[in-house]
Amino acid sequence: MLLRRLIFGAAFLGAIGLAAGGAQAKPQVVAGPGYKPECFAPWSEKTKFFQWPAKEGPYRIALVNGFVGNTWRIQMIQTAKAFVETPGIKDKIKEFKVISTGTDAAAQLGAIEDFINQGFDAIVTIAVSPEGFDRVIKLADRNGVVVVPFDNILDTDAVMMVNEDQHAMGVMSAEFLLKELGDVRTGKVLEVRGVPGNSVDRDRHLGFHEVMSKEAPNLEIIEIVGNWDDGTSQKAAADALAVHGKFVAAFTQGGSTGLVRAFMDAGHPMVPMAGEGENGFRKYIVEYKDKGLKGLSYGQSPGLVAISIKAALSALEGNKMPQMISVPIPVADYTTLVDGKNYWSNLTDNFFTPNEFPPCDVNITAVEIMGKSAENVK
Repeated sequence: MLLRRLIFGAAFLGAIGLAAGGAQAKPQVVAGPGYKPECFAPWSEKTKFFQWPAKEGPYRIALVNGFVGNTWRIQMIQTAKAFVETPGIKDKIKEFKVISTGTDAAAQLGAIEDFINQGFDAIVTIAVSPEGFDRVIKLADRNGVVVVPFDNILDTDAVMMVNEDQHAMGVMSAEFLLKELGDVRTGKVLEVRGVPGNSVDRDRHLGFHEVMSKEAPNLEIIEIVGNWDDGTSQKAAADALAVHGKFVAAFTQGGSTGLVRAFMDAGHPMVPMAGEGENGFRKYIVEYKDKGLKGLSYGQSPGLVAISIKAALSALEGNKMPQMISVPIPVADYTTLVDGKNYWSNLTDNFFTPNEFPPCDVNITAVEIMGKSAENVK
């Protein structure tokens, strides 16, 4: 009933905005280059540019998260709360709200519509599904609201989005494992996938399989679901080890620390692994690199939320922005990890290490991040 009222209210208010000339509030496609390309880099040479009518600040910003059941999402929310209080950003924001809606796409859409109806200026979001956002995009355009999906993005070019190249992460993981395996081209490889239905999980999986199926078709890939969560990954990996006995390599999209723990608990020899940027995973790589854990750690940074908020503010100020903003992938492996530089022996295992983006003047310390909660701000 509540969702129905939200949808009706959104349609009604959207119609009022359109009748009053609100259609002109939508972004216009313009020629590049865009604003601060060293920070807001276009995804490719084919990326188009948007420009919204400039609004006077300070602004009302909302973060509409979906799934919150892993440490990455928790740190992402903590990072957002810390970022909006940093000098140069705090004065631009009148109000900041956070809500996590779970894995129900309808609930997330309803929350976005509600914030649009409340008159918020911008909404950053991690999409529960890559599809189904057409209605809220049109509503946002009618009301001059900047919507910025990041991390799990949408299958559309109608909104400004921020991400790292998820497909490339799958490709680089496969290439790394094959390099470390040398002439080994038979046996089983464990693949720990993320939250089902998300574009991140899909794109990393596809990139990984494109390389593996072409370069090593005789390697059998065993897929399990870890939800990007250490506990879930550890249990799922433990079950896979019990059933299949031996693996020659492993690729995980997250929950990387839990994956290593499962191998340790099972007494399985360490194998080459490609995983995420958790501090615990990087500590294990350093500890066990001489015992077979030749590890690659790529980073899908929770700090993407800070760049997304900064992009939304820039758009509200009337700057030209790429429709798809590319953030470089921070990568380290067992040959390049240095304590205090790209991992921290004195920090918790579940802290995601890459959180600095110098070209964007984004540098949020661990103390600032960990001092925040992941609770909703209503």
